[in-house]
Amino acid sequence: MSIISVKGVTKTYNPDKIPVRALRGVDLEIQKGEFTAIVGPSGSGKTTLLNIIGGLDRPTEGLVHVGGQDISQLSDNQLIDFRKEHIGFVFQAYNLIPVLTAIENVEFVMLLQKRPLAERQARAKELLHAVGLDDKINKRPSELSGGQQQRVAVARALAPKPTFILADEPTANLDSASTAQLLDIMAELNRKEDITFLFSTHDQRVIDRARRVVTLVDGQVDKDETRSPATAQ
Repeated sequence: MSIISVKGVTKTYNPDKIPVRALRGVDLEIQKGEFTAIVGPSGSGKTTLLNIIGGLDRPTEGLVHVGGQDISQLSDNQLIDFRKEHIGFVFQAYNLIPVLTAIENVEFVMLLQKRPLAERQARAKELLHAVGLDDKINKRPSELSGGQQQRVAVARALAPKPTFILADEPTANLDSASTAQLLDIMAELNRKEDITFLFSTHDQRVIDRARRVVTLVDGQVDKDETRSPATAQ
């Protein structure tokens, strides 16, 4: 069964004024363990689609099932709880809490889930080790490089053991070395732990690593290409 199922999804902004059709009947199925990039020119609907899958926005029409749950029917409060339990987010701007240390940022969602302190700390340390930041756990975001902050963001996204990770332009603010490190970490987590990653990206470096590339043009799926592991770098 697909962990993400999008059927006939449309999104129209300003329907009562000057309508802007961001998505025009998108169908998409994502299976567990995929490493997929959604690509396309600016204005093609990539971020809109990711936001709808992540429950940050609602479709005008169509169905969105995540882990078997029709999230388009959830209330705002139910969506907040659903995101907290099932979806990990990695954003272009990192979105770390400035006054918290790296380990406290990773713990934050688990704190909202009311998990015990010992469990939170153990999980956060395990994840910061996985992203190569054992020696930075007590550093605040201002004391970390951009690449290090994004790795903290990946660890935070993984902390609640979500159904999948949504990454919206995660490498846009990173240099080549930091991007390579981040993609190596994500690919390793995908391979070893079967974690599902869904990217929205313009970055050719991310596209080259993806094992599936879905191209949007004018709010519609134009191409859907699956590569063998040997083809994806």
